[in-house]
Amino acid sequence: MAIKPTRPRMVAAMNLELEPADIFLTRRGGIGSWAIRFFTRHIGESRTEVSHVGVVVEGGSLERAVVVESRGRAKRHLLFRQYGRKRKTDVAIYRPLHLSYEDREVIVRAAEKYVGKEYSYFKILLHLADWVLQGAYVFRRLGGINDYPMCSWLVAHAFAKAGETFGVPPGAASPDDIWDYVTAHPEKYEMLHRLAPLADPKR
Repeated sequence: MAIKPTRPRMVAAMNLELEPADIFLTRRGGIGSWAIRFFTRHIGESRTEVSHVGVVVEGGSLERAVVVESRGRAKRHLLFRQYGRKRKTDVAIYRPLHLSYEDREVIVRAAEKYVGKEYSYFKILLHLADWVLQGAYVFRRLGGINDYPMCSWLVAHAFAKAGETFGVPPGAASPDDIWDYVTAHPEKYEMLHRLAPLADPKR
């Protein structure tokens, strides 16, 4: 699959063009999303903003970009079809500015290897156990089960294949860890879309 990265830049939202290895993070209502945000929050940390994360594997317009994410099972589909109009989900999109063409290819290939694998709900319980230990990376490390990825596990391990981490070991990464890292490093990650519905005219 050919990857044609363009020069990183902020673009008008209505003309948003996504590239391979762009990251999207989401927040939606509901007890499941609230529980993920609550139990992946470190003790003393500010409010968790997101509960899910995925990665673009095929660039294009907002309506045509293809992503891989782990929800139920790891899937490959159109971003806008899942999170576009009529979806009550806030979506933020960030672009890595420091990755080479080769790095992006590595990340895309790594992410696509997980397509079809079952989501690991057991890992959420491991997050809960580590939360009780004030965020220590203990139960998640001992639990293993690497063939059953969570959303953040998939993204963090795909980026790790290109030598990129989000400030924590890939197996310990939560959506909030990835959010904290990309928002704290604007020299490395550019915000293309603020955390808001994709159909929001103010985006």
